[in-house]
Amino acid sequence: MKHLLSIQELEAGQIEGLIQLAAELKAKRGKPNQARPLQDQVWGIMFSKSSTRTRISFEVGLRELGAAAMFLSSNQIQLGRGEPIKDTARVMGRMAHGAIIRNDSQADIQEFAKFSGIPTINALTEEEHPCQILADLLTIQEKLGTWEGKTVSFIGDGDCNVARSWMWAAARLGFQLIIAAPEQFQPPSEYREKLGVPNIAFTEDVKAAAAESHVLYTDVWVSMGREEEAAERLEILAPYQVNKALVDSAQAGAIVLHCLPAYREKEITEEVLELHADTIFQEAENRLHAQKAVLAELAKP
Repeated sequence: MKHLLSIQELEAGQIEGLIQLAAELKAKRGKPNQARPLQDQVWGIMFSKSSTRTRISFEVGLRELGAAAMFLSSNQIQLGRGEPIKDTARVMGRMAHGAIIRNDSQADIQEFAKFSGIPTINALTEEEHPCQILADLLTIQEKLGTWEGKTVSFIGDGDCNVARSWMWAAARLGFQLIIAAPEQFQPPSEYREKLGVPNIAFTEDVKAAAAESHVLYTDVWVSMGREEEAAERLEILAPYQVNKALVDSAQAGAIVLHCLPAYREKEITEEVLELHADTIFQEAENRLHAQKAVLAELAKP
């Protein structure tokens, strides 16, 4: 594996290998004589979008694996003043050992990887959020033992970056995924056809989706960059709130996941979030372990 640009580009064995490695790194964390495969490296963290969990987990992970983290916001480098990303990539590729990028454009990250020649990680684009899904899968493994034979329901905006990464994870790993969303918040038909698998269902019936689910998953209804649509989105998505009644209708022992930040009483109620806080913040912690696994894998010759 040379880069982590999307779940779509990974094979099942690669995903499973990353989850296994993440679990091993988590179990060994804090113990003496830890491997530091990125020793003496410098990695650039280039973000044009705000971040809490992604930035913290990558900076901590890089340091624990032996590397220095160099944070570069878009208003601090020439990229923010119009320099082509391929030129920034050529510079970074001659000075740094890897790059972690969070921005709007999947195409930009693909171009950066092409021109930089260094390992490149997608830390969120409008198209995918692969690191989040790896952490989610690790959490499901820890809480439920496996994702095999389980049903995950993504509830809310079914055409956002996290939902799309979930679709590719289901396509690769074979578990049942239900996208429960209003029709206008579901991926277009051509995208569904591209997935090419029978184990992903699309429905507007959130109650029916919940009834089959071992995992109820939600995300913010108003993503960064869509603030002007907030009022309309909140009105249309209101019936898709993850609340106690919905959770109670799910399969026995079902867990609730949220990639955070959470907007209480919108996509999830305060009651449900607090009842499932241990799982949700275990999921947040697992960003660190999943991303360390990605970094360690990319460090292999």
